[in-house]
Amino acid sequence: MSTAMPSLQPWLERVRHAWRASPLPGFLGWWGGQLRELLPPRWRGWFGSGADWHLLQRAGTQWSLRRCGHGDVLAGWEDGVDTAADGARVPPVALSAALQRVDREDLRLALLLPPAVVLRRPLALPLAARDNLLQVAGFEMDRQTPFTLAQVYYAVRELGTPAAPGRFNAELVVATRDTLDPLLARLRAQGIAVDAVDLAQGDGRLGVNLLPPEQVPHRARPRRRLNLMLAAACVLLLALVLGEWLHNRQQALAQMQAEVEAMRGEAQQVVALRQQLQDNAGAAGFLAQRKKRTVAMLSLLQDVTARLPDSAWLERFSVDNTGQLGFQGQSQQAAKLLDALKDSKLITDASFQGSIQPDPATGKERFYLTARVNQPKPPAANPAADGSAP
Repeated sequence: MSTAMPSLQPWLERVRHAWRASPLPGFLGWWGGQLRELLPPRWRGWFGSGADWHLLQRAGTQWSLRRCGHGDVLAGWEDGVDTAADGARVPPVALSAALQRVDREDLRLALLLPPAVVLRRPLALPLAARDNLLQVAGFEMDRQTPFTLAQVYYAVRELGTPAAPGRFNAELVVATRDTLDPLLARLRAQGIAVDAVDLAQGDGRLGVNLLPPEQVPHRARPRRRLNLMLAAACVLLLALVLGEWLHNRQQALAQMQAEVEAMRGEAQQVVALRQQLQDNAGAAGFLAQRKKRTVAMLSLLQDVTARLPDSAWLERFSVDNTGQLGFQGQSQQAAKLLDALKDSKLITDASFQGSIQPDPATGKERFYLTARVNQPKPPAANPAADGSAP
């Protein structure tokens, strides 16, 4: 971990710088402030804006405390050292009383230097120097100020003013160690640890930190751990919600597929029933048409009985599927049977098969006669129905 952190530090600094240079922090701060204004006053303290900066200033031997952005002095005390029962140094009573209602996790103290003891120099730097402002400012220290790097505490802030193409404007803020170290020593003697050393600007601060990183006090942030746990819980809940949503979608899809399969089976049954109905209708139509085009056997027998003479009688009468008729019998004058069947509308093409032979037992002529059933012709197609020309 110790070898990985130095290699990651420049990348982390670039990320922090890009974040601070983007408009997102300002927008999120404004948005959060607007949302907090909608809450009741009692609830607004629960949704604080993070660090609550309080400013320390020294005039002679007198120290004063006020809140950043406010001109009212919250506490004042003289240089001195307060000790506890065990001999440990404690902050002044006035300071402790003024900060007793401030959340210790959000409390931040900044020492403000008067403008007279701080040197401010504008810089015009190339864009490539934006990721390493402190190092570039350290290289420029001898040229921009009358001090060496070992004699000063310094900070650099990027300005939003227009600059030449390929460059950006920055400001170098410098305070000598001889000026700042005694003030920090007095504060440490009083049991006060500051988080930043800045320059006074109106009722607030300029926004830089002259305090070296190794001297910035480390503050425990249990709320951050809680926020990380809550964020992890939110991510877990979001994953569970997405998983449940996906599971519900899969169940709905499976149910729809089952319904589609059931409907497909019903549709196939409907198609099969429709085909069966069409087949039955076709068969019924075919039978009806065939019955309509077929001569009834009763009519055929009645016609034959009416046309044959009383002296003739039949031994056999047959009709096959093709409409072929067969007459076998005896008659006194068999040759006249053709004339009797000639005018029939049901029987046509009558003729004898073989020769006519006399029967000695009865004295009549034995014959075998064939004919065809005169099937009615199907009706002609309607030209108007099939669209053919007349």
